[in-house]
Amino acid sequence: MIQGIGASAGIAIGRSFVLPNWEWELPEQKIDVADFAREFERVYEGIRTSKSEIEQIKDELRDVVGSEETHIFDAHIAILDDPVFMNEIQGIIQRQYKAAEVAVKEAIDHFVTMFDLLDDEYMKERALDIKDVGNRLLKHLLGAPEITLPSDTQPFILIAKELSPSQLAHINPQHVLGIVTLAGSTTSHSAIMARALGVPLVVGVETKLAEPIQTGQTIIIDGSDGTVFIDPVQQVIDSYSELHSHQSEAKKKLHGIAGHRPVTPDGKRLELAANISSFKELEIALQSGAHGVGLFRTEFLYMDRNRFPKEEEQFEVYRSVAERLGGEPLVIRTLDVGGDKQLDYFELPEEDNPFLGYRAIRISLDRQDLFKTQLRAILRASHYGQVKLMYPLISSVDEVRAANAVLNEAKRELEEAGQPYDKGMKIGIMIEVPAAVMIADLLAEEVDFFSIGTNDLVQFTLAVDRMNEEISHLYEPYHPALIRMLRMTVEAAKRSGITVGVCGELAGDLRALPIWLSLDVDELSMSSHSILQVKERLLCTSQEESREVFQQLHACRTSTEILEQLNGFMERLDKKTANG
Repeated sequence: MIQGIGASAGIAIGRSFVLPNWEWELPEQKIDVADFAREFERVYEGIRTSKSEIEQIKDELRDVVGSEETHIFDAHIAILDDPVFMNEIQGIIQRQYKAAEVAVKEAIDHFVTMFDLLDDEYMKERALDIKDVGNRLLKHLLGAPEITLPSDTQPFILIAKELSPSQLAHINPQHVLGIVTLAGSTTSHSAIMARALGVPLVVGVETKLAEPIQTGQTIIIDGSDGTVFIDPVQQVIDSYSELHSHQSEAKKKLHGIAGHRPVTPDGKRLELAANISSFKELEIALQSGAHGVGLFRTEFLYMDRNRFPKEEEQFEVYRSVAERLGGEPLVIRTLDVGGDKQLDYFELPEEDNPFLGYRAIRISLDRQDLFKTQLRAILRASHYGQVKLMYPLISSVDEVRAANAVLNEAKRELEEAGQPYDKGMKIGIMIEVPAAVMIADLLAEEVDFFSIGTNDLVQFTLAVDRMNEEISHLYEPYHPALIRMLRMTVEAAKRSGITVGVCGELAGDLRALPIWLSLDVDELSMSSHSILQVKERLLCTSQEESREVFQQLHACRTSTEILEQLNGFMERLDKKTANG
């Protein structure tokens, strides 16, 4: 057995296919000065063709994995448009009299080496994006064929040194049962896409292999815990085959409860909503039994373009979602860019700590022209459904009041123009920084609802960058401090009579369900793929039992102790359910 890192859950059993590494034969002869213009034009043409291919990949994938994951390819286009990348290529051609393909290869190697030397795992993963883009460009310059996967054979488990998003985009889940990469991490773009495609993935096995995996070997992988078996004995194959069958049956069973009301055995109703970033993702959410949308990430309307979206463009999207929901709630979060979400056409300042810097509501209050345009579009859409407005990254009462002042201006403008909107539209805020928790009682008097963003709340509370592999083990969502913060936030909301939901990753974590039931949270909003699993667990978890568990959590001093209590509760519940 080989122990790698589980990056996309699921079990796969099959024969291996080893993907060959990129290998290019480059021209050795020098070029003349008279050839410079021709070589530059070859590079430009290669870039144009590469960008066109990437856009086509985006379009093909958008319906499969959603808009958010396809924005990975915006980073690839940005590299091709980067003047630093082009200047490096042109400089090599002019200074060293080298052909276009040689210059591109050397430029790739230069930037990949530079990124690999950085003491930052996230930036090291971006080196793969540069390599992916550069190899696509090289392919066109050399007229080389794409490395293709076998499609006329039995489904296989793909083995690769590393796998680029472009290569993963061409994978047919019907043919590729699972993937093993020698390098990589759970934060890589390929890992994100594998999870979106539902393909099991194990990464980081290179140092664990005594000898290379060969094409045709029998492989078993478990993307949940990162285990890999190479040519296992029949007993192991039988055991994992049975486990795989159970998982497949469980998935089929889940679709049967999509229409069930999300109510505990003792009568507590907990609404299960979806996080979406586009209209196309809404259909998947509705098929999963989502009760409305608890988080519409509007920043993705801004990313897939070369300019800010106009009011009418935004309005049409928001209205379409509101109408499709047919009266179910739609929570629209205002623009949340900055940090790890950049706009190519909106130059943000260089910052030492961008996650703590110029982002989210801070940008909106600074650029009130952009903010008001979005608010007008949301207000207009509120006439067509149960639309709610939510501000991100709030840390003070002043910010809420300043945002509402802009909102009131937008309302007055619409009234003067005779345009209808819901005058009773609910206004809420994200609770995702410790300051907001500590003044939750004051904030609750200013708004109609809270939505707890657990991802950032954990990150900011523990001062841990969850994208940094060096310290990711310190990112503990079940830290005792977070348990207390959750309680403070919900109790403050309840005392003021406002509703409270959760929209971070913990919303879809089955282990956290007794916490939400005990605190009497009103809504959980999560990835569409998590809704049915959470609903299944909700239907057999009583609120009274959850309260007993939550009281025990407050006596715990460590994350380990808290998880032991929650895992123990899940095991007892599973046994109880199995016994009828």
